[in-house]
Amino acid sequence: MNADDKIIIADDVVIHPDDIEENFIRSSGPGGQNVNKVATAVQLRFDAANAPGLPERVRARTIKLAGQRATKDGVIVIEAGRYRTQEQNRADARARLAALVAKAAEPPPPPRKKTKPTKGSVERRLKSKAGRSTVKKLRGRVDGD
Repeated sequence: MNADDKIIIADDVVIHPDDIEENFIRSSGPGGQNVNKVATAVQLRFDAANAPGLPERVRARTIKLAGQRATKDGVIVIEAGRYRTQEQNRADARARLAALVAKAAEPPPPPRKKTKPTKGSVERRLKSKAGRSTVKKLRGRVDGD
């Protein structure tokens, strides 16, 4: 994946490279002594609130799904430091962003259809309730006539 490539999620959902800002930071992941010297982890910032390639519905769901990774301004911050090289971490961060936006672009699930319980199940439930009521009444005090 080239740094200048558009990330195409769906027909109407596209992440432009101008909307992504990448900063390299020191990683806490694998790398031995190299971790203290080389900035291999990537901090990817995606301005979802102002991204022209996202429809309004997808934009709102993306920010909601991002949770704590999104700032108040609608900027999504993804940190990737899993690998030892900048390129692998950059690709990982972009893949995670693409997965997040793809999940937000999914159509909503169909509404639930309301169903009624069957007549037999209602009768069984009421019969079992009556039985429990009888058992509990029998646990009460015994009148000593």
